[in-house]
Amino acid sequence: MKTPNKKIESYFSSNGIVSGKLGLSKDEIKDSFLEKTFYGLGRIPALATQNDFYTAMAFAIRDRVLRQFVRSTQQFNEKDARGVAYLSAEYLPGPHLGNNLLSLEIIKETREALAEVNLDLDEILDQEVEPGLGNGGLGRLASCYMDAMATLGIPSIAYGIRYEFGIFKQEIRDGWQEESTDKWLHYGNPWEIVRPEIAYEVHFGGKTESGIDEKGNYSVAWNADTVIKGVAYDTPILGYKSNGIIMRLWKAEAIESFDFSIYNSGDYYKAVEKKMRSENLTKVLYPNDENLQGKELRLKQQYFFVCCSLKDTIRLHLLQGRKLDQLHDKFTIQLNDTHPSIAVAELMRLLVDEHKMEWEKAWHVTRHTFAYTNHTLLPEALEKWSIDLFGRLLPRHLEIIYEINSRFLNELRELQYSANKIARMSLIEESGEPSIRMAHLATVGSFKVNGVSALHSRLLKEQVLNDFAELWPDKFTNVTNGISHRRFLVVSNPALSDLISEKIGRDWLTDLYKLKGLEAFAEDEDFQKKWMDIKLENKKALSKHIEEYAGVKIDPTMMFDVQVKRIHEYKRQHLKVLHILSLYRRIKKGEGERISPTAFIFAGKAAPGYFMAKRIIKLISSVADLVNKDPDVNGKLKVVFIPNFNVKLAQRIYPASDLSEQISMAGKEASGTGNMKFALNGALTVGTLDGANVEIRDEVGKENFFLFGLTTEEVQQTRQDGYRPSEYYEQNKELQGILDMLISGELSNGDTELFKPIFENLLQQDPYLLLKDYQSYIDCQEEIHEAWRKPKEWARMSILNVANMGKFSSDRSIQDYVEKIWNLQPIKAD
Repeated sequence: MKTPNKKIESYFSSNGIVSGKLGLSKDEIKDSFLEKTFYGLGRIPALATQNDFYTAMAFAIRDRVLRQFVRSTQQFNEKDARGVAYLSAEYLPGPHLGNNLLSLEIIKETREALAEVNLDLDEILDQEVEPGLGNGGLGRLASCYMDAMATLGIPSIAYGIRYEFGIFKQEIRDGWQEESTDKWLHYGNPWEIVRPEIAYEVHFGGKTESGIDEKGNYSVAWNADTVIKGVAYDTPILGYKSNGIIMRLWKAEAIESFDFSIYNSGDYYKAVEKKMRSENLTKVLYPNDENLQGKELRLKQQYFFVCCSLKDTIRLHLLQGRKLDQLHDKFTIQLNDTHPSIAVAELMRLLVDEHKMEWEKAWHVTRHTFAYTNHTLLPEALEKWSIDLFGRLLPRHLEIIYEINSRFLNELRELQYSANKIARMSLIEESGEPSIRMAHLATVGSFKVNGVSALHSRLLKEQVLNDFAELWPDKFTNVTNGISHRRFLVVSNPALSDLISEKIGRDWLTDLYKLKGLEAFAEDEDFQKKWMDIKLENKKALSKHIEEYAGVKIDPTMMFDVQVKRIHEYKRQHLKVLHILSLYRRIKKGEGERISPTAFIFAGKAAPGYFMAKRIIKLISSVADLVNKDPDVNGKLKVVFIPNFNVKLAQRIYPASDLSEQISMAGKEASGTGNMKFALNGALTVGTLDGANVEIRDEVGKENFFLFGLTTEEVQQTRQDGYRPSEYYEQNKELQGILDMLISGELSNGDTELFKPIFENLLQQDPYLLLKDYQSYIDCQEEIHEAWRKPKEWARMSILNVANMGKFSSDRSIQDYVEKIWNLQPIKAD
């Protein structure tokens, strides 16, 4: 490829394409907006829709974002910077417009510009459809990290999949979750730029053939039976007052979209059949993998985006005139969980088969290129692929994994490891159906492995990957998760953000530890009043949204007790339900004097094939029906499940929450980031010593955190001693009465079978020790209601929570990655 003409580069910079002409004043923004409306969309105001106005503004702001991105790319290129390729199967960036206005510091100017043409910025912002590229915490974390990488000037590119329909849109009908298509691209996506020239072939199936090449070297050819193409779609991600990076997502397309000869023969459907089959690959995030077809599609998705991303990384590396055996000197490829761990085998294939590098050198490059972030302790989330499925789809990769495993096990034998230990550490699980342990592949093929909270990283080394941690103790480290405080406080909660800045200045936007300055005002009654008045206004806004979308009217002066997160048994939404039923029964008995009026707010999606999680949603809905329709408790309790939880909804919920429910069984939540977002917005936390709860409690102070439940060690001891959940049912009469309600028909119009699976699961297995933690949780809730009845004390605790959240910025997390793992130098924008 020729070096770009210097005259072009000079013109590019000097004529304002990079450095000028896209001003940030009110008038310049207004002119750009009108220009995009008229000439970009071909609309006149009288005929334009609200979506037209949003799109025009998005295009106007995107130009300014791209200017910063191009400038950053030039700087990274000129300095020949070491960079990061971040591989994640999920992203949940949330709406782009508000975040970009903040990053450019033009919210006020944009609001005024729109007001001059009789448009409201808030209505324009509300028009944006959220990108459906993720499921929950994993994708949101990846997006927080993109914001931080851009802000800190980390040369980076984030790779993923352009899911056409996202995961699903959740609707609640008769209390049950129903999934419908998430058509987030229905009106197009003004932030993305298609790059048809950046496309790569991806192969599946077929067979391999080995032989000796013309130079006398052993070689393997993969003769695939299916070939598709991955096309790049780029979205610029702008940091706050800083650099821009790219989120590059891959869309699947057919190599040949239209077979003209078949069309001419009259078979019109078959003429486009390959196109439809190929594009199905990137239609939906996380297909239901309860069946073989779902598993196959999921594995195909993972390999598809990994293959394209690694080929693109190699292209970028070679474009700089570098040698391929220096890849690890210029790139770290970060594996965000096990989903992209097939990258270890794919990079080996690319280096050995396509670039003819000898095995030992290729393995050195590979092992020094990858770093692996583990996000879970749950065995079912540590992906395994059956040898049969894997070999059928990726026969060459199976051979490579066998070779990696053979050499690795020989190393263990030389260390005189026992046969049992070698079997435990093998990349291949032989018991039952032979399968590939992807977490083991990622661990063996990476130079660093990190957990995502102090507790999780310890348990990772002690339990899940104990043998590997003993072999390579220096390979393991911790990077506690963080959140983008700019989105989840400044954009989401502007009134509170302004109040904070009024007292301590705006330096906290780039250094969250500066929030510590709020401690000086925690006892100030005037400041407390302003603080709680803002909370009340946020609660009024959420109440209005709930009434509109869930049909439940809530008094905003109630305590908002909130649990929003993915619906899963280990997160124990059903423990919260048991608490609500305990309050309901007390009020019905005339014993509710000390119960503070409370609105219990739930939201979250259950995986389509997760029977118990979907039944828990139905249970929440049934309890809501019981409570909300009973005049005896109506003034004291309200229960609501808000459908279709996503980033936009989260930005309404966190600022309005009084109490944050983080009640998973200790040792199961790797970190959590919702706990951080709640606390950053002034909600107090009730939780176990699980995940990042431990570190939040350490930071905000034990006296400002409501703790209950078993510790991780106590959980382990309970299981070792032989846990009998039925004992707690028999000994605790209140608990017995509540559980009996599940099978009495009182919650289900006389149907005694509806919630029997939950009842039996709790009494017979109770895998997450809900019954053992029940009384501790009830007692803790008594403390919470006592504290709520002291408004000044509650306000003080709320302020101190926010003041001590500095550690939990994604900026700090990324700085930890830079120092502990990536070994690179940030490059700030000029």
